[in-house]
Amino acid sequence: MHPIFRKAQWLRRYVAVWLGLAYMLADLFHMPGIALSWRQALVLAIPLCIFFAFVCLTPWYMCRQMPLGSARNIQSKFYHATAAVLATCLLVGLAQGIGYIFGFAQQVKAAIPAVISVGLLLYLLSVALHYLMLAFEMSQQAAIDARDAELRALKAQINPHFLFNSLNSITALTTSDPGRAREMCIRLSDFLRHTLGLGERQDVAWNEELDLTQAYLDVEQIRFGSRLNVEVRVDGKCGDCRVPPLVLQPLVENAVKHGIATLVGGGTIVVDSRVLEGQLRVCVENCFDPESPTPRRHGLGLRNVRSRLQTRFGDAGQLLTSADGNRFRAEMAVPCRTTD
Repeated sequence: MHPIFRKAQWLRRYVAVWLGLAYMLADLFHMPGIALSWRQALVLAIPLCIFFAFVCLTPWYMCRQMPLGSARNIQSKFYHATAAVLATCLLVGLAQGIGYIFGFAQQVKAAIPAVISVGLLLYLLSVALHYLMLAFEMSQQAAIDARDAELRALKAQINPHFLFNSLNSITALTTSDPGRAREMCIRLSDFLRHTLGLGERQDVAWNEELDLTQAYLDVEQIRFGSRLNVEVRVDGKCGDCRVPPLVLQPLVENAVKHGIATLVGGGTIVVDSRVLEGQLRVCVENCFDPESPTPRRHGLGLRNVRSRLQTRFGDAGQLLTSADGNRFRAEMAVPCRTTD
């Protein structure tokens, strides 16, 4: 289907443009040499332009089959030239028919050269415009494909990154507390099974993302016990907001790894999410030890989330981080969209 039919608004604007061309064509028919009256000029020009408006949509299908730069370039030029001649012949035939019906066939004969010139010009111009449309469509599709490829690459980093950290935790527990290590393996298996169902989805509801994060926290709870406390505050409007999967879990993981793990007595992670001005705003806050050594790969999860948000939402998706004394905050903002 031609793109112009995808939206009624586009079709109305397209017809309006051709009605403007009909007025200009009527002015041409009214000039000396043709000398149709204004009424006759309009009676002739309006049907011609409405008819040719839809005739000029037909090159879309030929242009798609024979794009510029293909091996069939010479053949496509011949086909387009032949189609232009045939379309113009139809236009001339329609003009003559209108002249006979309304009783000014003799005057229409003087307008035939103008009809031929305008028909050929407009048809070939429509061919050029359709090639421009196809080029624009291809560039948009290339940008979408590049974005999707980048998102897939970024998403592929998440599970290995988390799995590496979890296996380190299990390794540390195998000698000190084998029972807890075994339970952590079971929780880890449950979490990974959960993520497999979300891996291929473009987005999930915020409630699903919270459930996934809780599954992660169940794994870490085995390791930290009473040292790890979590406080979740959720605005009721957040539940149906759609977000890319696994955007909250890396923020909470960062809070655990670089915050709670650095404190002997542990601490509390606060997850606050609400909808403000059409945006889902999420804040993950935790305490940390400012004097603890910074790991070499500090912030990998945060960089991953920031890149995914910018790739998916552009400037509308943001992740900001700040530290004040022994408190660290990660604040995420994305458009709150409630449909898939």
